[in-house]
Amino acid sequence: MPTIETYRKQAKQLLRWHREGDYSLGGRVRRLERYQSLTDHEVLALKFTLAVAQEIVAVEAGHQSWAELKAATAGAPKTPRTSSGQQFLKSVRPILLVRDVKACATFFQQKLGFEIDFLHGLPPFYGAVSRDGVCLHIRYVQQPFFAQAAVHEKSLICASIEVSNVQGLFEEFKARGVEFAQTLTKQAWGGTDFQVRDPDGNVVSFVTYG
Repeated sequence: MPTIETYRKQAKQLLRWHREGDYSLGGRVRRLERYQSLTDHEVLALKFTLAVAQEIVAVEAGHQSWAELKAATAGAPKTPRTSSGQQFLKSVRPILLVRDVKACATFFQQKLGFEIDFLHGLPPFYGAVSRDGVCLHIRYVQQPFFAQAAVHEKSLICASIEVSNVQGLFEEFKARGVEFAQTLTKQAWGGTDFQVRDPDGNVVSFVTYG
């Protein structure tokens, strides 16, 4: 079980996120019954104190209050260090920066055959879509800088997805009426790929190597 010091650090992190205007805080604040109806913008406008942050941490840990959490963690042993030889990395999630998370997720669903895994926030500021075990995350920004750069830089790709049948997928997307940033092309480096732009201009490559 984590020590009380670990929970104190979590509470201070929530305070920092609130000061930085991080929209991801909204879902956690809404765990408190009195704040369940607030939007993410209203959460960031709150007078957010350490006591509120500690209360959220306590509720997330399954307790009614910070005092109850402190009592439950009294005497908890420190978390042992992990062996230095252990492998930590498991997978990677490309994150597309967009102005409208819901619109982007809908594009991937309707045009590219992805499933919407989740949309987080009111309105959504973060989400994820997936197909055949491949997952892309989507994050709200006021200005999608990478997409703007892609307009001026040739082949500035925000995510590259390896596929088993690039010809078949290209034909599927073509039948769906997808507009391509680059049609199916045999590249000099040996791969074959095509590219699609999302509604914000992020370029995603679908590629078969060799």
